Amino acid sequence: QIPIKAWRRLLTENRGHEFVTQVSVRDDAGQWRDYQPFVNRIAEEPIDRYLAYRRLRPDSLYYRDIGVYQRDLQTYHERVVLHGRWFREGCVNCHSFCNDKTDRMTLGFRSDYGDATLLIQQGRVSVVGARFGHTTWHPSGRLVAFSQFDIRLFYHTARNQTRDAMEFDSLLGYFRIDTQSLHTAPQIADKAQLETHPYWSPDGKDLYFASARMLWSHKTAFPPKRFAEVRYDMKRVSYDVDTNTWGKVQTVLSSKDTGQSILTPRVSPDGRFVLFCMCNYGCFALYQPESDLYLLDLKSGQYKKLDCNSEFAESWHAWSQNGRWIVFSSKRPTGVFTRLFLCYIDANGNASKPFVVPQRDPGFYDDFLYMYNVPEFATEPVRVSPRKLVHAVRHAPRLRVDAITSPTPSVPGERRRPYAPDFD
Repeated sequence: QIPIKAWRRLLTENRGHEFVTQVSVRDDAGQWRDYQPFVNRIAEEPIDRYLAYRRLRPDSLYYRDIGVYQRDLQTYHERVVLHGRWFREGCVNCHSFCNDKTDRMTLGFRSDYGDATLLIQQGRVSVVGARFGHTTWHPSGRLVAFSQFDIRLFYHTARNQTRDAMEFDSLLGYFRIDTQSLHTAPQIADKAQLETHPYWSPDGKDLYFASARMLWSHKTAFPPKRFAEVRYDMKRVSYDVDTNTWGKVQTVLSSKDTGQSILTPRVSPDGRFVLFCMCNYGCFALYQPESDLYLLDLKSGQYKKLDCNSEFAESWHAWSQNGRWIVFSSKRPTGVFTRLFLCYIDANGNASKPFVVPQRDPGFYDDFLYMYNVPEFATEPVRVSPRKLVHAVRHAPRLRVDAITSPTPSVPGERRRPYAPDFD
């Protein structure tokens, strides 16, 4: 085994150069066999040191073992940020950082202590009395945009991937940090549309999101008859943070042109590319083996399928701060368990061969019966302690906020059981 310090030094001193590996094996008779050498190129740009993600068991109905973890990519060290077992088998999800820094962070939770969002600012932890879904920080740190949705799980009987899910209703909202208030706007909360997966442009002037036309008018039949016809477009809307005003919604890429559902748009840090995934229908790409990663060039308006895809589902993804690395979840090689893969993207948007997040034991993933999703890069570790976060979940007073129109209203006095349709 190569010592970690020696390995780091080798990579640092040879950035931009080829690295040739020669493998030789000695058999029981003492004879050596040489294998064909293989060549890798060492990237000039470093990857962000830390990676946060959700790790969970492949359960369908209950929160049993769900936690948000952080991995140091320079070592094999992994630590828990927050785990649901610390508050009655709760669920933790939808973590988000501001500018890849951990001093501003949101983290959602659901449990018998209620459904709410942890807001971390400079080591201070408060609890917003509302549940944020997919969350994205404005680069200024002055607000977060999020989705609210009614996720429902259902099953198929005649295909390999039996589980499926959909957002029966959804909208986008935003939380102003300075006024501690929730808002929405007609541009991002159209009752005829299903809006989800928000993400800010690097300059904070545009909010990208996925949006589809709602194809049902009643809320009783489920799944609705036309669920397989729901395809999302990639849209964006301008925003002025100083005046708190929204502009006109634009369609960046239409599902009518691609023939597929467009999900999870993530703008590169330089503002040139949008990384997204496409699948046959709906907004749960991880349940569709056909789901792949694509890259849209905002200068030319052209998009392409990346070479890092596999025959299995690729879904959750994120950019490193320098825009040269991506992390994404993939169900390769089994089609069952999602693993996290790292991939280098060059200046022209070409993807290198991806590799799974390394572990000390090369056979680690062979019998590791957990899934990974929602990976997010960070340039520094999460410094707030798990104890402090757990105390906030259990005991901290909730910031009272005026409710926005919600697709998933709670019943007064309802005591929710740990049902988890957004599990892997």
